[in-house]
Amino acid sequence: MQTIGLVGGMSWESSAAYYELLNRGVEARMGGLHSARSVMASVEFAQVTALQEAEDWDGVAQILADAARSVERAGAEFLMLCTTTFHRVAEQVEAAIDIPVLHLADVVAEAAKAQGVEVIALIGTRFAMSRTFFTERIARHGLEVVVPGVEHHDEINRIIYEELVHGKVVDDSRKYVVDLIDELWDNGAGGVILGCSELELLVKQADSNLPVFPCTTLHVGAALDRALA
Repeated sequence: MQTIGLVGGMSWESSAAYYELLNRGVEARMGGLHSARSVMASVEFAQVTALQEAEDWDGVAQILADAARSVERAGAEFLMLCTTTFHRVAEQVEAAIDIPVLHLADVVAEAAKAQGVEVIALIGTRFAMSRTFFTERIARHGLEVVVPGVEHHDEINRIIYEELVHGKVVDDSRKYVVDLIDELWDNGAGGVILGCSELELLVKQADSNLPVFPCTTLHVGAALDRALA
């Protein structure tokens, strides 16, 4: 089993989900008392969020690269960034280390293609929906990527940062996101990416008739495939 490296803390709720899913996944695949070999460095969410809001991406990259180097020194054989938004600096982080980064956008794109999806919608933080760093990486795989209208961005961002990162799951917020998924379906999307780990706390496949691609679950599955190959 390879040792999986994780840079987390964006948010800690997301990182906890990664850790749990990795260990449950190893247990399910190997049985007995098996668990995942992993090393995590957890950054301070308020600090990196403040740098993000100030558009200080070099500062964000420095913090995440330092964390990645510490994970590599601890024995990790490949790296996962436990976040969607901060994949904005994934290439800078990868350049700072000698182990590969398992890029979330690549994992999600391959999962969508495997289900025959050609047009996929992304729901995530306001930053992830309004910038192209993630959607363009997915589009390199031959997919068309759409995002909700800008009129939805503030509300989705509020649900993520004021509720989900604190572990609060609100029924009205679930209805809002599910209704938005239906709207995206009507507009031609063949699937929807839950492009923020915390959204998986809110929406499940059972809530939608449209294929749902949960980033964290897919990322963990790909990591397990790699670690246990």
